[in-house]
This record gives sequence, C-alpha cells and structure tokens, in this order.
Amino acid sequence: MSSYTPVLKKLYVEQVAPALVKSRGYKNKHQVPKVVKINLNTGIDAEADKNQIADIARDMGIIAGQKPVLARTRRAISNFKLKPNQIVGCHVTLRGDAMWEFLYRLLAVALPTIRDFRGVPVKLDGQGNYNLGITDFAIFPEITIENVKKTMGLDITIVTSAETDDEGRELLRLLGMPFRRPESAAPAPKTNAA
Repeated sequence: MSSYTPVLKKLYVEQVAPALVKSRGYKNKHQVPKVVKINLNTGIDAEADKNQIADIARDMGIIAGQKPVLARTRRAISNFKLKPNQIVGCHVTLRGDAMWEFLYRLLAVALPTIRDFRGVPVKLDGQGNYNLGITDFAIFPEITIENVKKTMGLDITIVTSAETDDEGRELLRLLGMPFRRPESAAPAPKTNAA
C-alpha cells in the first residue's frame, strides 16, 4: 500500500482549505467547500460505426484513467434518426485520487496548451458547480494525434460541495482554475495621442 497523495489534493488540504476558512470564517471543517466529483461526457454521432465508437471510448478511457460507460437511447426518435438502444454518448464519473489527478492534468497541462488561451468563463451553475466545454479533446497529452480519426468535444462538470457560486468560484480559483479577468479589470488600451 503506497502513501502517494495527488499534488492537487495535497494543495487543497495544506493551503486551499485553510485559506477558505480564513476568508469565509467557517466554524466547522465540514463547512469548507471541496470538490466532490468530476463528470466527463461526450456525444457520439448516431451514424458512427463500431470502430469509431471503440476509438472514442478508448480515448475517453485514456483521458479519464478508467473505463467509460456508453450511453444508449431508450426509444426511437425519428426526427433525429435514432433507433432504440443506439449508442449516442460516452461518460465517466471520477472521484477520489483519480478525480484529483484528472483536475491537476486539466489545470496544469491541458488548458495551457490551448492556442490563444485567455482563461475560462467565470460563470458557475448557481449551486457552486462548474461546467466547461472543450471543443477538441486532443489537448490532453495522453492522446496520440495520429490515432485520432475524428475530433471529439468534451463536457467537464466539476461538482463541489459549495452552497453558492461565490464559494465555488473561490475554491476553484485557489485550486488554480484560470478564470478570465472581468472586462472592467482589464487595462485600458493605450492610444498614441500626440
């Protein structure tokens, strides 16, 4: 049994939680917001063949570090050309050390590799949870670009125990989430007035 602790979990315990207690004045350690789970989700084209579905599931498993679950339709929907029991998505729920490892890779490795990256939106869902959409999953270094036949988007939901958006935003900011600066805080453009 190893005593390895993920880097971000260690940061949370040693720095983030005490900073939240100091800034928010929590009386009980159970009041301090924490990351509960991370959900990863991607859609699969209804026309996709078995090989394409297998590739997407493989790549999702590589990114998440665990086997994904394939989402199937429950009934036929003719407007969308869907049949019953047809595969239309792929999702994974991460908890514990796997969650902390994924969040670290997302914040420290994947997001900074996006070209012209200026931060992620600051809007949370109203209950302290954060949703992020990525248009190309190939930003993760585990993915070999040569094996990718079709690019896939990825929806990431970070579920926290925060009760308000402000608490959730502060938690994520202290963990290193690169939020965009508000427009009012951006410096005014310089003009060449002569």
